[in-house]
Amino acid sequence: MIIFDLICADGAHRFEGWFGSSQDYAEQQERGLLDCPVCGSNNIAKAAMAPNVGRKGNQEPVAAKPEDNRSAPQTSKPVSNTVTVPAEYKEMIGKLVKAQEKLLVNSEWVGDKFAARARDIHYGDADEKPIHGTASPEEVVDLAEEGIAALPLPIPIIPPESKN
Repeated sequence: MIIFDLICADGAHRFEGWFGSSQDYAEQQERGLLDCPVCGSNNIAKAAMAPNVGRKGNQEPVAAKPEDNRSAPQTSKPVSNTVTVPAEYKEMIGKLVKAQEKLLVNSEWVGDKFAARARDIHYGDADEKPIHGTASPEEVVDLAEEGIAALPLPIPIIPPESKN
């Protein structure tokens, strides 16, 4: 799992995105699947991030250097670029992942044929059964206009053909 800081260009809202890999981010970005949780814009980009590189075991931590601004009082404090994720948050995400896995156990992965398969099921041209896959934003809008429900999964998944 990889976490990127993302920002929407329309409203400059900053938020986190969790992805299976950098390639997952790139694919979702290319297909327009990333939306700002604040304003709904899909004009999303990676925000500047400090790398989370740990120091060597034999190195002492370096104190943050105060800026050279003699007119302002020196109130700088050392800053850490590591994020501590609260245990409750980790537990909540874990429960969400397990719930999604349980929902998908009887669901068929249909890949990028999701919109076509959803239509076939809706119009009775295929047996009714749970499916999951990928769809472009335009396909999702078209499905909604036809009265066909399609919801995004809360946790991105790795397509079966991409697993090691």
